Parts: sequence; structure tokens; C-alpha cells
Amino acid sequence: MGAAFLITLREGLEAALIVAIVMAYLRTLGRTDRFIWVAAGALAGATFAVAAGVAVYLAVGELEGRAEQFTEGTIALVAVGVLTWMIFWMRRQARTLGAALRQQVDHALQTGAVLGLVSITLIGVLREGIETSLFLLTVLFDSGAVSTAIGAFVGLAAAVAFGYGFYQGSRYINLRLFFQITGGLIILFAAGLFGKGVHELQEVGVFDTVLAPVWNLEGNAVFGHGHFADFLKGLFGWSPDPSIEQLVVWALYLVTASWFFFDLRLPAAWRIALPDWLSFRRPAAAEADAEPDPN
Repeated sequence: MGAAFLITLREGLEAALIVAIVMAYLRTLGRTDRFIWVAAGALAGATFAVAAGVAVYLAVGELEGRAEQFTEGTIALVAVGVLTWMIFWMRRQARTLGAALRQQVDHALQTGAVLGLVSITLIGVLREGIETSLFLLTVLFDSGAVSTAIGAFVGLAAAVAFGYGFYQGSRYINLRLFFQITGGLIILFAAGLFGKGVHELQEVGVFDTVLAPVWNLEGNAVFGHGHFADFLKGLFGWSPDPSIEQLVVWALYLVTASWFFFDLRLPAAWRIALPDWLSFRRPAAAEADAEPDPN
């Protein structure tokens, strides 16, 4: 439930922001008569996305055994790639998203193309909706339909509320902080998906393991089974009996993605010395080489 809530909250807010920005700009232009076309585009995008998600779920739901495990592992790895692209794309586009949407609205109004307004929200909502369907599919495999549906509905409702607040010009919504926090949680979720994908592919023999399990807590009442274990598994990819490869890819992805997402920097002394380390030369030796030969 927690993972489904996080996914629909994040993705739903991005879709809601697109609609809110377009409608708020139309309101400032006194063109509220075009709201119906913006809403139509958003509704069409959401409908197509839900239809695509249901179709994929029904197709995958018919699989069993090794085919199901292979499909789950493949979908998990694809979802990791899409999640990574999504959080970095949104961080890069955040400052220019509003301006780009307003330019598209201006063009649609100047040309009188109703379909232009429809397409703006249709494409934006459809993109976010298909991404959401893919991510929810990875959650469904572990959490079940009912739990996933509840979490997704609550997250979507919260996203719509945030989007309405943004449309009303609320100063209490710090979008930069919101995307920083949810981006960090999404990275945790993606790291878990990476480990899960590796585990599923190991189960079907795509590649072997050096050490498995690293630990075994399946019999533990807290971390082995039960609601808390399911929560950790669904949101962070926790496994009570992981292989060494699961742990390695989880840690490497988490550290690398977090480093670039939060724009971390090496200490100044490290940045100065790093070129020398990479060339396998000590700073002192490099200085000595630079001094002229007294002879």
C-alpha cells in the first residue's frame, strides 16, 4: 500500500500540475471557456493510460511459473530505468515546465486549434499515467490488488488536492521540497525494484549467485513475515533472504542515484587530489616532476 501511495502521489501530482498550470494560465487570459477542452484532454489521457495498464496486467496475469518470474524480473528492471529517467527529467524540467506549457497554450489560442489544447493535457497525463501503470504493476506482484488499489486511490486523491491548491495559488505548497523528498523515496523504491529484478532473474537461472542467502530471517516474526515485513518489501525492496548480488545492486544504485539527484560534491581536498589519484601519481611526485633539473 505504501509503495502504491508514493507512486500515485508523485506521478499524479506531476499530471495534476500540468493541468493546473494550463488552467491557471487560461484563467489569467480570461479564457475559462476553454477549460472544458483541457479537462477533456486530461480525461482522455487518464482513460487511455488505465486501459493500457489493465491490458498489460491481464496479459501478465495469465503467466505462471518461470515465465511469470522472468516477466516480473524484466518489468522490475524496466521500471527502474523509467523511474530513474522520470525523477531526473522532472528535476531538470521543473524550472521551465510552466513557461513551456504557457507557450503551447499561446500557440493553440493563436491558431484557434481546439485539439492543440486537448493534446497538451492528453499527452502529459497519458505519459504520467502509463508510467504509473508500469510502476503499480511491479507493486501488484507483491502486495495484491486490494492493498495496491487502496494505496493508489489515496495517493491519487492527495495529488489532486495538491494540484487544486497549486491552481488556487497556494503559497503553502513548496513544490521543490516536495519533489526532493518524494524523489529520495522513489530512489529507495527503485533500488528495491533493482534488487527484486535481480532476484527474479536468478530464480529462473538467467544468471547464478556467488552467495545466497547472505542472511535468512524468514522465520522472524517482524522482518520475515507479517504486515511490517510486507511494508518494507513493497516500499524499499526488503528481502528476508537476499543474495549478495541483490545487496550489491541495491547499495550501488542507492548511493549513485542519490549522489547525482541531490547534487552532492566531493570535499575540496578530494577534488584537488582526484586527478593525481586517477593517474596513479602522488601529488608530491607530480610536483617533483614539474621542478627543473638543477643539473
